[in-house]
Amino acid sequence: MHAGALRALEFDRIVEAVCRLAQTPPGQARLARLHPQTDVRIVSAALAATSETVRFLQDGEIALSAPADLEAILTSLAVEGRALEPPQLLGLAGFLASVEAAAAGIRRVRSTAPALAALADAIGSFETETSDVGRRIDPAGEVLDDASPELKSIRDRLRKQRSRLRGTLESYLRGKDTARYLQQQIVTDRNGRYVLVVRAENRSAIPGIVHGSSASGASLFLEPLSTVEINNDIVALQQQEAEEIHRILLALVDGFRTRAADLQRTIEAATELDVLQARARFSVEVDGVQPALASDGRLELRAARHPLLKKGAPTPVVPVDVLLIPPARVLVITGPNTGGKTVALKTAGLLPLMAQAGLLIPAAEGSQVPVFRSVFADIGDEQSIAESLSTFSAHIANIVATERALAPPALVLLDEAGTGTDPAEGGALAMAIIDHFRRRGAMVVATTHFDALKTYASTTSGVASAGFGFDPTTFAPTYRLAYGSPGSSLALEIAARLGLPAPIIEQARAHRGERESQLADHLAKVERELQGLEHERRLVARERQTIEETTGRLAARDQDLRDREETFRRRLDQRLEERLRDARREIDAVVEALKSRTATIAADAARRTARLVPTGETGAARADARAALDGIAERMRAGLEPAPTPASAPAGDQRPPAVGDRVLVGALGLEGIVQALHDREAEVDVRGKRLRARVDELRVIAPAATVAAAPARIRVNVEMQPRDGVASELNVIGNSVDEALTRTEKFLDEALLAELRSVRIIHGYGTGQLRRAIAGFLQSHAFVQHFAPAPDNQGGGGATVVELKE
Repeated sequence: MHAGALRALEFDRIVEAVCRLAQTPPGQARLARLHPQTDVRIVSAALAATSETVRFLQDGEIALSAPADLEAILTSLAVEGRALEPPQLLGLAGFLASVEAAAAGIRRVRSTAPALAALADAIGSFETETSDVGRRIDPAGEVLDDASPELKSIRDRLRKQRSRLRGTLESYLRGKDTARYLQQQIVTDRNGRYVLVVRAENRSAIPGIVHGSSASGASLFLEPLSTVEINNDIVALQQQEAEEIHRILLALVDGFRTRAADLQRTIEAATELDVLQARARFSVEVDGVQPALASDGRLELRAARHPLLKKGAPTPVVPVDVLLIPPARVLVITGPNTGGKTVALKTAGLLPLMAQAGLLIPAAEGSQVPVFRSVFADIGDEQSIAESLSTFSAHIANIVATERALAPPALVLLDEAGTGTDPAEGGALAMAIIDHFRRRGAMVVATTHFDALKTYASTTSGVASAGFGFDPTTFAPTYRLAYGSPGSSLALEIAARLGLPAPIIEQARAHRGERESQLADHLAKVERELQGLEHERRLVARERQTIEETTGRLAARDQDLRDREETFRRRLDQRLEERLRDARREIDAVVEALKSRTATIAADAARRTARLVPTGETGAARADARAALDGIAERMRAGLEPAPTPASAPAGDQRPPAVGDRVLVGALGLEGIVQALHDREAEVDVRGKRLRARVDELRVIAPAATVAAAPARIRVNVEMQPRDGVASELNVIGNSVDEALTRTEKFLDEALLAELRSVRIIHGYGTGQLRRAIAGFLQSHAFVQHFAPAPDNQGGGGATVVELKE
């Protein structure tokens, strides 16, 4: 990449902004070298890693805590035998702990962050080493007494000697014979030895060694002879303490030094993590998106914003579309002064450079950029008096340098091409330069005020024209780029807005030729029409968006209804299937019970008296139930469909029943023929048996004429409901034997229908006749599994507990 182009496009300011987000010195140093890559695979991987990190930071965190002198610490670690100071060891341990914490957070979501997970896997665990540092050095950076037994012993002796020394020196301060010779009642330190402050004239009053005097010479710093030996011991112990501390620190450092390879991998991975988090956080700050890398060489920046234009600025940032879509390879931007041309030009060059450096770009989704091998920018006035370069000469020098170093795919940015000389010659030169770079395969974006270039852009194949708009009434720039039409420069109008006196403006209008005036009026008219079309386009876009949102809501509501309907249908099918299974089980149980009961009744009738045989009413009910169940069994075997339920009966059969109609008795689920009507009751013939039912309980399923013409057919629905309120015990005390047996038989029948498995019959003690008669009856009952006297807490011998068969 051309260094001058990077400066002109302010890429260095982007690098500075990203560097400020670094958390470690190595990361900051690496980010300072950030530059655009030219290999498509490297660029693609860098963009993917940045996007991945942006997604991770939405819920996760990469917080690295590094000391400012981390580089110096790492340099010292590389020198064998060199120890680190306690604060440096604490800083290194804290840094490695923060790296390990960040890696642990990444590993928890490794499936969604493969690039970060690869870095986290390269990070080693230094928990043993960092814990060892924490046990031996306190947070203030002091080596603890417990760092080693030897250090503890040395410091204990130091404390004792210092206490002894303090006591000896304080005796001089308190002594009547010595205190009067002291200049100050204090103990101070000179050259590592504790001394007294003695008046110079009293030098010989206290025997000792003088270690110096005050600036005035009035005071001497004297070490009494009685403390010399103690001071010597203290100095020796301090030397031993320093040597032991050095040994401890060296041992701690060697713990890291022995794992130099692991440490190097960890530092490298942490540095790359820091680089990624800084790139990701900057991308979030500028609302960046990951652009697609164009395979056809297109430059398509949708709603692009210059990253250095801050949100919340006094002037709102207006996004701009920069479109160079093949076959167009040249874009000529025109428009008024201060209208946004140069910002658009810099945006067109800076955003591809950011993408090639692995940064997300401030643009809309769907933006595409190629990967350029070289980018050149001729922007601004680079005249130099020292080098005898005029404005025009500086521009030409840049063009010459670009021509020599051009390596496609390339992007060439020309601000005010051909300026600084005669407009006619400058326009012709600008056209030739642009056309030359176009033929060499470069993409060119140029800004201009020359009419010749405007005409060139409008009439040349492969060259797109776009102009920045302005408010037709105030001539204020709109900063919106419209494609397909050149923009007016509005030099006179902009000068007036900037405060140039009106007489000068009017005189300039008078000097302007008729052709220029007509062209300016024409462009103004075109601009007004474009403004109107843009307004209409926005209205249509708003309407389309409203329609799409409404359509989306309706589609979502329709889908929701379909989902709810499907859910309801599935639940209904499940419930119906469950009820059908339950009904089949109940029918099978009832059929078996009735058959068994019929056999039992027949056997009992042969050997019992007439009073023990069920009554005619009970027999008829059982016969009806048996007939209904037999009809169900026959219909199921024949594959007939079930009788219609009230919910599924045709709407036309809701008329009142008449004599001869085939009806469904709702309460019993039986089919029959109406024989007679009596006010609100009807007599219905069901399989040769008559029953009475209320008219409102009957539902007509076939009129009388159809019944007469059709062969006789019986359809029976049986709905078995559990019987409520059946007692689990029977008290027959006071009954005769016959009464007791009749009640017992009925009680057992009801218990069987209620599916009770255990009942109790209370007969009392008395003479024992009831107990023996009931025992004999139970002994021969077909559905009695077992019976025995009740437990003592349930009546003992005065009651019998009966267990019924399933």
